[in-house]
Amino acid sequence: MRLFLLAALSTLSVAVSAAQPVARAETAIDRESLREIAGWLRDHGRDGYIGADVADAMDLPRMLGEELLAARQRGFKNDDELRIAQVAADGKQDFILFMVQRPDDQVYFYLSTPGGGLQKALVSIPSKNLVVPLERLEAEPRFRREVMYWKDRSETR
Repeated sequence: MRLFLLAALSTLSVAVSAAQPVARAETAIDRESLREIAGWLRDHGRDGYIGADVADAMDLPRMLGEELLAARQRGFKNDDELRIAQVAADGKQDFILFMVQRPDDQVYFYLSTPGGGLQKALVSIPSKNLVVPLERLEAEPRFRREVMYWKDRSETR
């Protein structure tokens, strides 16, 4: 399934529409939470990787010919939903990548920086070999839910 998802992501490189202003209080909460999540992933995450096609779709830099980006990650599955959060293992890149795989054949990706909030969001529909950007108005509330989910996880483990 992962290979199929990665293949689907390699078909397009997309960008989220222009950012709309976000309330300062929400941004401050996001930034604090994102820093905590990133630190927790670095300290308590497990070794993993981000495939080149996902990195390219999310505009994460990689070396020419580099097929995998080393990552520190955690993943949890409840009911039929799989969630994974990743940070760069080498500490040279400063990002958090959230992935949510739903049973309705949709996989959501949210790219963030610990200090900058949501940078890019897209949804992959593997059965249609389709990857499309999420509009800011749709992506922001979903992204905030992911931040709160991972903040709760990082505080309990």
